[in-house]
Amino acid sequence: MYKNIRATDLKGLVGKVNIIDIRKNYLYNIGNIPSSKNIPSSFLLMNPDKYLDKDSIYYIYCNAGLESPKVCLELSNRGYNVVNVLGGYNDYISN
Repeated sequence: MYKNIRATDLKGLVGKVNIIDIRKNYLYNIGNIPSSKNIPSSFLLMNPDKYLDKDSIYYIYCNAGLESPKVCLELSNRGYNVVNVLGGYNDYISN
């Protein structure tokens, strides 16, 4: 099972943890959480071993917090240590 973190709590971790933006590239290019890496969800779920290490923790966010829980569930079921960012990018920039 995965954990959750509020977007406001993630702000203190930026630059210190692995943050993954699972949105489409054009959304990432419009705006993103600093130090995040853009890996669209379809690519990430198709081949997680290419992008993730099972010994690391990854904070996963989407636009509004609707897609990231599904991705986190799938990745955690495959043995990855992931944390869902509640509210996604929208909550991050609004607080």
